[in-house]
Amino acid sequence: MHLTTPRIPPLGPDQWNDEQAQTVAPMGERPVLNIFRTMLHNPQALRAFLSWGNYVLSKRNSLPAREREIAILRVGYLCRSGYEWTQHRPIGERAGLTASEIEAIKLGADSPVWSEADRALLRGCDELHQRQFISDATWQALGAHFDQRQCMDLVFTVGQYTQVSMLLNTFGVQLDEGQVLDPDLQAY
Repeated sequence: MHLTTPRIPPLGPDQWNDEQAQTVAPMGERPVLNIFRTMLHNPQALRAFLSWGNYVLSKRNSLPAREREIAILRVGYLCRSGYEWTQHRPIGERAGLTASEIEAIKLGADSPVWSEADRALLRGCDELHQRQFISDATWQALGAHFDQRQCMDLVFTVGQYTQVSMLLNTFGVQLDEGQVLDPDLQAY
């Protein structure tokens, strides 16, 4: 985490105007997460953000859920986004990642736990993070395991979660109640 207090404080339900309340109404009765309560300062942007984010997290994204979560967690780790890592760790577990695989995401493609497909996926994430481009060699390696649409969805996923990490870090979105920060993602 980069900040220990929010730069933009999350809005509580008692602070929402009609537009803000309508924006989060589709989320139902469950508590609204700090990311969304923070973004409610700009409800139009939040609605657009949710539309694209819902694609990336849905079954419309052709990457299998496990591989999608590897990408999301790798991006969160590379961006030092403690909030993102904390939110997606249990999602990754539900998608089939083991605790040791989640820890290995921090090491990247060089960890011995990964298959060749997983290594290609992690290299793609790293290259997009470092250079905003996937090299020909990594693109070929991805193509050996994923079809063209899945490769495109990898780029979309990494792009979405890079943006998410940027806003979480910059706005100072703090963990939701009851969550604990991974010590490897303390401010640096």
